Amino acid sequence: MNNELITPLTASGESETLEFKETTGTRRVGNTTLVLSPDEYNRMLFERMHSEQRWENQPAAGWSISDLDDAEIRRVVAEGVRRGRMDEPPSREPADLLRGLGLLHDGVLLRAAAVLFGNGERLEVEMPQCLLRVARFRGTDKMKFLDNRQFNGNAFTLLANAERFLRDSLPIAARFEDDRFDRIDEPLYPPLATREALANALCHRDYSIGGGSIGVAIYDDRLEITSAGSLHFGLTPEKLFVPHESRPWNPLIARAFHRRGIIEEWGHGTLKMTDLTSAAGLPTLEIEDDGWCVTVRFRNGQFVPESGDRGGRSANRCAEVLVLLNRAEEGLTRRDIHARLGTGVSERQVRRALEELRDKRLVVTKNRGPLTRWVLNQGGAIGAR
Repeated sequence: MNNELITPLTASGESETLEFKETTGTRRVGNTTLVLSPDEYNRMLFERMHSEQRWENQPAAGWSISDLDDAEIRRVVAEGVRRGRMDEPPSREPADLLRGLGLLHDGVLLRAAAVLFGNGERLEVEMPQCLLRVARFRGTDKMKFLDNRQFNGNAFTLLANAERFLRDSLPIAARFEDDRFDRIDEPLYPPLATREALANALCHRDYSIGGGSIGVAIYDDRLEITSAGSLHFGLTPEKLFVPHESRPWNPLIARAFHRRGIIEEWGHGTLKMTDLTSAAGLPTLEIEDDGWCVTVRFRNGQFVPESGDRGGRSANRCAEVLVLLNRAEEGLTRRDIHARLGTGVSERQVRRALEELRDKRLVVTKNRGPLTRWVLNQGGAIGAR
């Protein structure tokens, strides 16, 4: 590549000129010229080329329309038209639908079409990176498995499998609203937030990494969703928590998810997840980029079972009691707690849960006798062992 000048604008509106040479580059912002490091130069050059030539928009060698899920193609187009996100196609023939989605070019299927709609058995052989790994661990590390599975398939199939695994594996958490006496039982992590994280992982991951995958790992104290690859276009985990421009690494795949209604707004995914986790009373969402994969981490901020506890009914009761006490500044009597937990929980079970929490120094008592009230131990840490 010979010398070439590009003059975009920075976020502040200043003129920024990038000069690419054979092996070096400079960056001019206003009147200042900065020499790019080799890594930064290669990254910026790679991202510049990405708009024209990338993994997803290359031909899917040997693939034909008959290798794709015709029903899912029709669902995506039907939803896209219904939501006003694409025009009505000239016909309902698969070839016309795929052209409307930008996945068929000059009669050649693109790799994005295989990722979105491909047959699972063929993907497993020819595109093994279309892989989902799910696991449920006992405790807070990877030493002991309670469940460990893998799924191969297209992006929509992997999303469905991941959501099913979360429904089957996550405990139910109880919460209470100020204007309601009855408890509300919901999944520990907001389903809309976890779905957004899964959709982002499938749309933004680096499919050129042959050994890459999507990972879903459930621990006693957190849920982690990982995707192969790194953040690009100058994005950092910190920038994802403020309004930012949406520049998906796989725009064809992301556009299909958007038309299907899985992604609702461009550039708002992380903000939506943050709002949902905050509304559920969970700790702040975490995002980590180690250069090899991006991890979205949800923490539950509640009771963490001991290693011998499989997170069953006892753990859920303890978590429910903590939620109740967290909303009662003056504390609650054991009778109050029993009444609010509702039918199906005995006084003996409430007493055991309170004793267990007290032994862990998560709760303490105030007063004595019939006036004894249970309150959160402000000196303790919920979620600590």
